[in-house]
Amino acid sequence: MNIKIAIVDDNTFLIHAIKEKLSFFEELKFKFSATNGSELLQQLEDNFHIDLILMDIEMPVLNGIESTQIIKQKYPHIKIVMLTAFDNDEHIFNAIQAGADGYLLKETNPQELYKGILETLNGGAAMNPSIALKTLKLLRNPTHIQNQKDQEEISLSKREIEVLENLSKGHSYTVIAEYLLLSPSTVRKHIENIYKKLQVHSKIEAVQKAKNHNII
Repeated sequence: MNIKIAIVDDNTFLIHAIKEKLSFFEELKFKFSATNGSELLQQLEDNFHIDLILMDIEMPVLNGIESTQIIKQKYPHIKIVMLTAFDNDEHIFNAIQAGADGYLLKETNPQELYKGILETLNGGAAMNPSIALKTLKLLRNPTHIQNQKDQEEISLSKREIEVLENLSKGHSYTVIAEYLLLSPSTVRKHIENIYKKLQVHSKIEAVQKAKNHNII
């Protein structure tokens, strides 16, 4: 059985390294390579009878996530395994959402890559153990990754969070000041800072955004 494979990576040295790994196994037939998603889509117009694509993520013009989404719509029969140096949560989450069939690290040895390709073609999902563990965590807490960027950008102090929590309970500035042993003007200053950091203009917006981002 011949398994027809394409490799997509903006690093030609890595393309050669992956081709070398594939060469250990007779049934794995390298068909073509591309250095970005746009080039891949052009190649697929004449070479859509391939079985599997080994796809990098971070590429110019059209990255691996965007390419995967398009290919899964146009050529649903083609399996896609993300082959990347990155194992961060955001990449994994986006790859799964885009329709990737597997996710392996570029450091994967030839035997593991071969096993991953066969597993994917047989309906499984090829993953390194570290990727599988991260995927399980993401499935248990899918909102974590969706809010991750916002949480990184919104950095409230402990006192600001305390003020915001009291605001969410409907307390007035005076009550918050008494409860936190602050002056009303200090509470007002904290709220001004909270509005700036959250990029909102009202108490309702501030409380809602904070709840959406798991700040309170």
